[in-house]
Formats: sequence, structure tokens, C-alpha cells
Amino acid sequence: MLRRDLLAGAAGAAAAAALPRFAIAQPAAARTLKYVPHANPGNIDPFTNTAFVARDHAFLVFDQLYGMNERFEPVPQMVQGHVVENGGLLWRFTLREGLKFHDGSPVRGRDCIASIRRWGRRDAFGQELMARVADMTEESDRVFVIRLNRPFPKMIEAFSKVTTSCLFVMPERLATVDPFQNITEAVGSGPYRFVQNEWVPGSRLAYVKNPDYVPVPSGTPSMTAGPKVAHFDRVEWHIIPDASTASAALQSGEIDWWEQPTADLFPLFLRGANARNITVDIINNSGLIGIFRPNHLTAPFNNPAVRRAVLTAINQIDFMTAVIGETGVQGRADLRREGIGYFAPESPSASTVGLDRLKKSVDAARSELQAAGAMGARLVLLNATDLASINAATLVGADLFRRMGFNVDLVSTDWGSVVARRASRNPLDQGGWSGFFTFWSGVDHWNPASHASIRGHGENAWPGWPTIPAIEQQRNAWFDAPDEAAAKAATTEMQRIAFEEVPYVPTGMYYQPTAYRRNLTGMLKGQPPLFWNVRRT
Repeated sequence: MLRRDLLAGAAGAAAAAALPRFAIAQPAAARTLKYVPHANPGNIDPFTNTAFVARDHAFLVFDQLYGMNERFEPVPQMVQGHVVENGGLLWRFTLREGLKFHDGSPVRGRDCIASIRRWGRRDAFGQELMARVADMTEESDRVFVIRLNRPFPKMIEAFSKVTTSCLFVMPERLATVDPFQNITEAVGSGPYRFVQNEWVPGSRLAYVKNPDYVPVPSGTPSMTAGPKVAHFDRVEWHIIPDASTASAALQSGEIDWWEQPTADLFPLFLRGANARNITVDIINNSGLIGIFRPNHLTAPFNNPAVRRAVLTAINQIDFMTAVIGETGVQGRADLRREGIGYFAPESPSASTVGLDRLKKSVDAARSELQAAGAMGARLVLLNATDLASINAATLVGADLFRRMGFNVDLVSTDWGSVVARRASRNPLDQGGWSGFFTFWSGVDHWNPASHASIRGHGENAWPGWPTIPAIEQQRNAWFDAPDEAAAKAATTEMQRIAFEEVPYVPTGMYYQPTAYRRNLTGMLKGQPPLFWNVRRT
């Protein structure tokens, strides 16, 4: 297992002394929430950047037409309501009164339409919707209409999704930017306003309370649904890649919330000298699912036999132990899970079909690799060293690949650089890549609509670009399923095909605790980390 040294004695004091000072004694500090995210967002465009950290940033700044509560039920958010006519082919949406963007302009139907179009070019669920859209028109500033060429009963589920990419509404001038080009400013209508001139990439992001935000008038806050009440005047994100530094800052009270503490520090927070001041909690009960994403465009992973060899070698518990350790918290004796297929294990889409392909045998994998003619093949493996979970998984994977017989070229950099490089479709000798490890929330793998990494639609797919028509056929069958039995049959067949064609390799699942100062209350459960409803007592 990969571990960091625990902070103790003089070492802990030295780390704390080296921290930037946040002036916590000043009165303004009580009205400021200081947070350490799991990564630097880099690109702040929530449509082009599928990283969780970009989505988490966006939930502060932007709002959605519909929120989603903890029961995964859509609830009106920006809209007052909608009506469906003409056998499900016409949807009319009415916005709530008084919605304003941070630049002072009103939120109009045309802003919503432009946002839906841009999101629909990038998101898997959105692409399915847009394939059925005949046109979208603005009837008035507060009313817009979507006409379909065939029914799409999951429309509201698409608009309320919390998986990347989420449908965030932005001004038309931003939403009309090419969906494959990044926007570089964040102007939304959400509860916090992004302070653009205080943004220091790789170091700090700042947000201030939006005085014009009008929460929904009724309901109970639940995940992204209900009234979004901002209790802090200011939220600051501090990018602190070093776990020891982040740990010392949390213990001293110089930060309030550390999103993803590393597993070796749990005992310190649970039983250390400062344990009474820190809460360790699991707010995302859907877990995090690990994957290895191979590049289907380059050798050797353009050969499905080679991808299947990786399946044969994978021992999921090895990866999850490296990532989260063996210490349980908050009622979970073990934060690791194995036997993970292509859908979240607690979802209605889950199946055991194909799990027998996970043989945990390096010797058998070597034989398969030899038969595929790939023994000694070069792999360019991307690693984000600033994300502890990805770094741990990648180092375990690199060792496994070498034992299988690959020639591994490990490219270690930061997450932002991994995201930029994985967009390249060049050959390996021209800046290309072979694969990378990452994690998705269990909610992302709940059903085919939001499951971007299982898709097989070639050049339009998530980086790795698998072309697997049979998976796409079953995905379409799921959308058109007349009942739950037919939907389950479609996802079961998707998993069978996935274990044969291997769009990616599932590496297990774990539950990630978060850590925050005990004087914070109102932390909302679910996904993603949310900043409204939280207050200091």
C-alpha cells in the first residue's frame, strides 16, 4: 500500500508553520469558507472539462433548470414548471421570475436554448436528446419550447443530472461559443459569483455571495434540489496538492474543509489531538468507481485481445487498497469493494454477467498477451501525481503492466496536463498516449444515459474513442425500453459486450471520506460537494 508519513511532533509543527496565513482571526474570516478541492480545475468550462472539479466549481456559479434530490428525483429549479403536449413531442418550459446572471442581465429562454445546444454537443445524455430535437424556440423571455421528432420521456432526468457534463445555464454570448473551445470566464446565475480577477490558476479561486440570487420559494434542500441558501459571504478554494500541508491547515483551522483526505491520515483525524475539532464523513454514498481507460486508436490497445488480457490480470482489491487503505470510517468497516462490473453495483442496471473475466492472474494475462503478439509493446501511461487516488492507482497499474510484459513509459504530470494530453489523437511518437487511470462517481455509472465511458460511438466518444456499435445498439434499446425488464435486459447485454470488447477496464470501487471542521453544519449528502446550506456554528 502507498502511504505518506503521518504528521506528528516537530514535523507537523514545521508543516503548519510553512502554510500561507489566511488571517483567520479577522472578523471577515467567520464569513469566509476555505476549501481544498481534490484537484486544480484548470479549465473552468463545465461543458468541455468533464473532470469532477470543473463540475464542482460550476455548481457554485451556475444554476440548472431542474435540481436532483437525494432520491435521484428531478425537482424544478430555474423553471417554474413545464407542460408536455402532442403525445410527448412538445415541451413548454416557463422560467421563474427574477432570474439574473451575475452581469446583471436577465435569464431568458434564448439563454436556456443556447446552453442546451452547447451541452448537447458534448454530453452523452444530451447527445441522445439532441438527436430527437426538431427545433427549440423562445416564445417569450421566460418561455421556451422544445419540439421533438420522437418522444424523449427522460428529458427532465437529462436536465437535472449531476454527472458530468451537467446542464448549466449560461448567458447566450457564452453558450454560443464553439462547444469544442473553452470559455475562459464563468458568468452564471447561481448562488455565488466567480471573482475572475482573483483567480490564480493552480493556487486559488474565489467566489462571493450573489446578492441577486433568489432561491426557490419552497422545498427542503436536498443535493442540488430545493432552496440554495448561501450562508457565507465568500468561498475560497485553495489548491494544496501536498497532503501533509492540507492536513496541517485543517488541523490548525486555517482551512475549513478538505474534500479528499488521504487514507493514511484518517487515524490522525479520528483519534489525534485535534480529532474533537474535525468531522470525517462520507457524503457521497454512491462511491467512486475506478477505471483504466485504454486508447482504442493506437497499438496495442486497438486490439481487443490485448484489452481483454488486462481484464485477466486485474485484481481490483489491490488497486482499492492502494487508493483508500484498509481503515474503515463512519460505520463502514471496509471502504473498498471488488467484483465491480460496468454499472454501479447498487444501481438497477447492475449485473454479474461477465465478472468471471476478472481472473486476477498475471500468468494467464501474459499468455494472452503473447498470443496477441503484444509482448514487449510500448505503453505511454499518463499519471496525475497531484491526485492521490489516481497516482496510487496508476503506480499499481504500471507495476502490473510491466509484470504482464509491457514496456511502460510512465508520464507523470498534473491532472490538468493529463486532461489536455488525453485529448490528443496523435500516434505515441507524436505526443499520443496509451491509457490512463481515473475515477467516476457511482452515479455516473448508474444507467446508460449518464455513463460516458461505456459508450462506443467512435470519434464522438469520451477520450479513448472506442467504436463498438453493439454497445450503442443496446444503449438505444435501453432508451426505448417499454418496461423495467426490457431496460434491465439491455444493460445486462451491454455489460456482456463490454467484457468482450473492453471499452475500459473496471478497477474496483471505494468510498471517499471528506474532512471538515466540526463547527460546519448543514453539509448536504450526495454528489457533488455543495456549498449552499453549509453554515458555521
